[in-house]
Amino acid sequence: MVDARFESVSEVREGLRKVDYLSDEGIAGIVYLADRLKKPILVEGPAGTGKTQLAKSVAELLGARLIRLQCYEGLDEAKALYEWNYKKQLLRIQASGGEGDSWETVEDDLFSDEFLLERPLLEAIRADEQVVLLIDEVDRVEVETEALLLEILSDYQVSIPELGTITAKQIPLVFLTSNNTRELSEALKRRCLFLHVDYPDLEREKEIVLTKVPDITDNLADQVARIVRSLRQLELKKSPSVSETLDWANTLMLLGVEHVDAETASSTVNILLKYQSDIAKAVREFAADKQGMRAFAPGPK
Repeated sequence: MVDARFESVSEVREGLRKVDYLSDEGIAGIVYLADRLKKPILVEGPAGTGKTQLAKSVAELLGARLIRLQCYEGLDEAKALYEWNYKKQLLRIQASGGEGDSWETVEDDLFSDEFLLERPLLEAIRADEQVVLLIDEVDRVEVETEALLLEILSDYQVSIPELGTITAKQIPLVFLTSNNTRELSEALKRRCLFLHVDYPDLEREKEIVLTKVPDITDNLADQVARIVRSLRQLELKKSPSVSETLDWANTLMLLGVEHVDAETASSTVNILLKYQSDIAKAVREFAADKQGMRAFAPGPK
């Protein structure tokens, strides 16, 4: 079993910073507790706030193998946990006819590791090396499918009728992400530590831009963060995510923009917003202040 991975909350926070994930005390604290308590983390929040990236960054920090189960409607045991290689089993049965093997011998052989196809959940349980297991967008699966996760999240083991109970060789650090499109079961929530990741505040988003966008100036990063923050205060179908903020900042850099005026903001806002009604609303806001983008220009902190 893996010993404690982190000695303190500050070690988590500083480690994440070294791999360019800017966490706050709340995020670092939950990661630390999940490691010490051997419990999964359920990370909820709007799309594009860095939930998936948190798991990836923790894996990078630990030098651990990242195993990802991407959830979707219709996900079943065969895709999440395991299935038998039926084609290979059929070939084994056909070959046994000429070898004169008894059915008992063939049956034992058919349900052995040689014919087992590991899917992400079983792969994480059976791994010898340190693992971070990411169960991404768990709110996309049906309620019934959540039952597949309960045994793993409670006891870090899985039951396969033909092989028995398989217990984890090491306890993976588990992240479940949810965009909160539906309510998750109480049974699933009880097994997890809860973390809500919202859009970053102004200073943190500016810091993220400065960290992730090479050679951007402090002034431009400040403008980007302020404009995005102002857009999120509008009633939009979809507010800009952090990744879209970074895409926009990189776009401005490629265009050689040093100061964002109303015309520049209007002509590039499609990098931030993906619905025409949202774009039109934003352009109207920009046009309302053509005198230097007063509402969005850098000002006193």
